Amino acid sequence: METRQNTDSFSDGVRDAVPLLIAIAPYALVLGAQASRSGLSVSELGLMTALNFAGGSEFAAIQIWKNPLPILTIILITFLINSRHIIMGAALTPYIKHLPRRRVLSALFLMADEGWAVTYAKTLRNAATMPADKALTMGYFLGACFPFYPVWVGFSIMGALIGPVLGNVDVYGFAIAFPATFIVLLRGMWKGFSAALPWLISLAVAGLVYHLIPGHSYVLAGTFSGLLAAWFLGGQRS
Repeated sequence: METRQNTDSFSDGVRDAVPLLIAIAPYALVLGAQASRSGLSVSELGLMTALNFAGGSEFAAIQIWKNPLPILTIILITFLINSRHIIMGAALTPYIKHLPRRRVLSALFLMADEGWAVTYAKTLRNAATMPADKALTMGYFLGACFPFYPVWVGFSIMGALIGPVLGNVDVYGFAIAFPATFIVLLRGMWKGFSAALPWLISLAVAGLVYHLIPGHSYVLAGTFSGLLAAWFLGGQRS
């Protein structure tokens, strides 16, 4: 195997992230507008997006935001939806385990879905021509992940400010940016139908539970059905 030197920089990460940055701005606006209709103040929304920085759980939280506030339910839903970050972090472990732990843990706060997908795709390409401990630079990781933070927080706050003026922003079709972005991410990691089976099983189970059982149990059902499917199918292929 030919080995080459990794020269990926912060600017390289930013360049690769730009197309997705354009895509997440619209559904950050939708989040802000929906939050304003749910009763969150601009400062409360700003704190939520800045401290949580995970769009899926934030959309789920504002759907059940009411008085009295169901704090335990929001905590549970947030944990379940954000638990995917455990798997995302584990996927990067072979490429970052040699780095100082304190530096890695602080940088992982910025690891949202889009930044992770950009980073992981680039890392896998690099790993084909260099050792695992050289396939990912911290500069590239930060460049691919950090720009999403100010865009997400800033545009969600903007959505909260202009939401009362525009009314129901869903009618403008901004919400389609959310599933469209994830379809693009999944397409970029496509490795064939068999590798995608856990995704499809998770989707089917979550959709079925969503229509049959009230509440947010579909999150738990989709998460664990996907994990079980990946474990079972992985054991069959080994």
